Amino acid sequence: MIHVFKTSVKNKAQIKKLKPALDSSFQDIKWNFDLEDCDKILRIESKKNIGKKVVNLLRSYHFDCIELE
Repeated sequence: MIHVFKTSVKNKAQIKKLKPALDSSFQDIKWNFDLEDCDKILRIESKKNIGKKVVNLLRSYHFDCIELE
């Protein structure tokens, strides 16, 4: 399952801040950011439906995050 999120993450320093939380909060996922995209896309490949948890995690770090359909 591929999850795609529109975020307010703007740079690599912010990604570095999120990396430990993403890695420790979710097991067996692959994730990456596309900062070149105007929506600052976060893509996550997961076997589980983790959309709401990802949104809540990014919001806890004060980033906007919306799952796209």
